[in-house]
Amino acid sequence: MKQLVTSAIILSRTDYGEADRILTMLTPEYGKLHLLAKGVRRVKSKLAGGIELFSVSTITFIQGRTDLGTLVSTRLDKHFGRIVQDLDRTMLGYELIKQLNKITEDRAEEEYFMLLQRTFEALNDQAVPLATINFWFQAQLLRLGGRTPNLHVDVYGNKLEANRLYDFSFEEMGFDPREHGRFNAGHIKFLRLSFAETTAKLLAQVQGSDALVKALAPQVAAMAQTHL
Repeated sequence: MKQLVTSAIILSRTDYGEADRILTMLTPEYGKLHLLAKGVRRVKSKLAGGIELFSVSTITFIQGRTDLGTLVSTRLDKHFGRIVQDLDRTMLGYELIKQLNKITEDRAEEEYFMLLQRTFEALNDQAVPLATINFWFQAQLLRLGGRTPNLHVDVYGNKLEANRLYDFSFEEMGFDPREHGRFNAGHIKFLRLSFAETTAKLLAQVQGSDALVKALAPQVAAMAQTHL
């Protein structure tokens, strides 16, 4: 059968039989793959080195007649080793991988692979706060799912103004002008950047980003819980 080659990131691993594993892997070309890695749990397995968590690898595989294919060979391209040196970063990494795996279908677009790779880069960088990474990740998932809030006009169709205050309407997925609203132009500008095709590191470099993330994280988390 034809062997195929692609980049891949591990989403989940399940022990199977005495020495095998069933792997769910995210790829740019083929979406999610479910592959049988034969003998990978043996000490001298040639496959083991290329299927580390928090890594990007090049894999060769054979598609099966069912949903389960076979992993033929692996080569580790990039391992984000500093993630596992910090328990909090490791735990957040596991949680974000689990979330992405849950919401994506098998034919996931290449953008999800790129998102996960950028997430590893951010988690691997101690200078990027965990709260910022999680906030950015949720915003990006919403963007990829077509759930970006309206960040240009208010709920009445009027252009958002720099000198006005707003509250956020989850029903309308937009901002409602209020005399004593909680959000100003700075919050909205930060959201625009968060929902753009950007990186968590760039968000972290914005002046006052910690306070902005703290103020906006509950809204983005509620959007993610509702729409993802």
